[in-house]
Amino acid sequence: MSTKKLNLPLSGDLHRAVFAEARDRGVPATRLVRSILKEWLDERARAREAEELRRFAREHAGSELDLIPEIESAAAAELARTGRDEAR
Repeated sequence: MSTKKLNLPLSGDLHRAVFAEARDRGVPATRLVRSILKEWLDERARAREAEELRRFAREHAGSELDLIPEIESAAAAELARTGRDEAR
């Protein structure tokens, strides 16, 4: 893996908080920030994938791309019955 550098100006408060947290965890501040950024980017990727799946499901609901229309219909009925719309 190729390593690149990033110059990241921080406010004094944020800089102190990062270094204090790194000290409390016993890790270098660079490692702490790198791990936080990676966690955030991984979460964003999961959120994008989930939204793409929801969009696909909405667009193709009831089409030949529905694998088991009866289950899809039952799931939609259950969501309507419980007042939950998780596909937003």
